[in-house]
Amino acid sequence: MSGFAAQAPSGVVMIRPHHFTPNPETAADNVFQSADGFRTRGEIAEAAFDEVTRMAGRLREAGVTVHLFEDESTATPDSVFPNNWFSTHAGGHVAIYPMFNPSRRRERRSDVIEMLKQRYRVQDVIDYSGLEPDHVFLEGTGAMVFDHIGRIAYAARSNRTNEVALERFCTHFNFEPMLFEAADANGAKIYHTNVIMCVGTEIALVGLDTVVGDARRAEIRERLEETGRIVVPLSHAQIGEFAGNALELRGSRGRFLAISSRAAASLTPEQRESIEAVTPLLALDVPTVELAGGSVRCMLAGIHLAARSGPAASFA
Repeated sequence: MSGFAAQAPSGVVMIRPHHFTPNPETAADNVFQSADGFRTRGEIAEAAFDEVTRMAGRLREAGVTVHLFEDESTATPDSVFPNNWFSTHAGGHVAIYPMFNPSRRRERRSDVIEMLKQRYRVQDVIDYSGLEPDHVFLEGTGAMVFDHIGRIAYAARSNRTNEVALERFCTHFNFEPMLFEAADANGAKIYHTNVIMCVGTEIALVGLDTVVGDARRAEIRERLEETGRIVVPLSHAQIGEFAGNALELRGSRGRFLAISSRAAASLTPEQRESIEAVTPLLALDVPTVELAGGSVRCMLAGIHLAARSGPAASFA
């Protein structure tokens, strides 16, 4: 698989929740969550449902294959963020991850994995969820941001990113782990790496100021620039607007960066110019979903698998 295709998937899994609500269980270590004191619980759920529907439609219009699954459960308030419980990798590999909060463990779905097996060439599924009883957690592409080309897994240490699990995953999937400490402007630990970092084919958006330690900060920037990427530093304020929570996708007209409207609005003209010199932006409105502490990237589980052809590919 070429670098062009390796970093930017052309297919994604999305979950459309029928009973979305910001999860009080995850609020303890996710400072990005916020409350809505103006709408009822039902109105919030309806708005999130509509935001997912519109986002999936716009991605399909851009030429991305979107596998949209319904979630009618009231016991999975964060199901809109499927990227945390599984990831897919070139060569036919799928990983299932151990989740920190008990409510999030209920998000794992056999029908999603079965769809992947039917529609794409899956060679193996490695399930790390058995680490949960040992309090060892690694929340997928929330915990890790992959450089699929350079084979580096960037990971900010947190309750949801355990060093032992990270090492085990990287050994199995042939990534170099790059673990670091990260904190917001108030010193609170960053809960997921993907809120501070987005790595595309030719560009990387990174909240370098969140990285603890001058040496480690410089090393991360150096590794990104070594791979030929333009590094766009993001401020603490921009990280708070979810500017780091973006994902490069490949549509019918080439690569583009999927990002929320809120995040896009926080970028400076100079930053937008740097980004759009290599890939256009697709700004998506998901303000209700963002109440839960995640944004566009969290809503997308990228598919880095080879598609099947023929009868097996007809699985819905």
